[in-house]
Order: sequence, then C-alpha cells, then structure tokens
Amino acid sequence: MGYLVWPSGRLNLPQSDDAAAVATAKAAMAERGGWFAPDESAASDTLADIAEAARASISRAGDWIEFGYDDAGDPKWSDQATAFYVAIAPFVRSGVVHIEGEDGARWSYSYADGQVTQQGWNGWDGSIEPFGEYVEHPLPDQL
Repeated sequence: MGYLVWPSGRLNLPQSDDAAAVATAKAAMAERGGWFAPDESAASDTLADIAEAARASISRAGDWIEFGYDDAGDPKWSDQATAFYVAIAPFVRSGVVHIEGEDGARWSYSYADGQVTQQGWNGWDGSIEPFGEYVEHPLPDQL
C-alpha cells in the first residue's frame, strides 16, 4: 500500500553541487522514518543514484536535472520524499517539480534563491506546505 505519484519537472542544480545536495538529502531523509537508510548507499552517490528516495527517476544534463516517473521502482510518497525535495533547495538555482498523485491531486515545488515553496494540495498528507498540517482539500480556485 501507499500513495503512488508521478513526478515531472526540471531544476537548475549545478553539477558541482551534486555531492553536497546528496549528502544533505541523505541526512534529511535519515531524520524521517522510512525505508531509505543512507548508510546502506554509496558515499559517491549522485542525485540520479538516490532518485528513488524522491519517488522519481532523475537524469542530468549539465547543470540541469530532469525528474520523471520511476517506472523501475515503487514510487509511493513518504515523509522521506518530502525531505528530499526540501533538502535540495539550498543547491537549486531555479525550477519546478510537479507531482501528480494517484487520486489526481497535483502539487509542485518551486525553487528560487535557495528556497522551496509548495503550490497546491499534497494528496498524500493533505498539506499545503512541506511538512505542514492537514487541511481540508481546498477548492480549485483556492490553490
């Protein structure tokens, strides 16, 4: 069981910051209970290597990373997935990642100036901000 998601989007995250972003994401995910255990992954992992933690596939083209559906894994959302997207924010210059949930819920993470902002209602935990409190599903004009 779980909440299936389909991510897409593109972020400008310089290749030179990849290792630092991975280390930060691993530490943030370790603080949240779940299946991902950073000590079981290689020290030389890249963001593409740990993409499953983001419930996505990630490919890199220069300083850009592209998010897609993880058709080889089990893309079910968790607090560790949220932690990944929040933790990489200081390394992202710009871009947006869109998430579509199995029930049609859509939310996104927009990045600018080292910050992340959530738009929309997260269908998994019912929040309107990362790690926020549950709120009743807002009407479309309130998103």
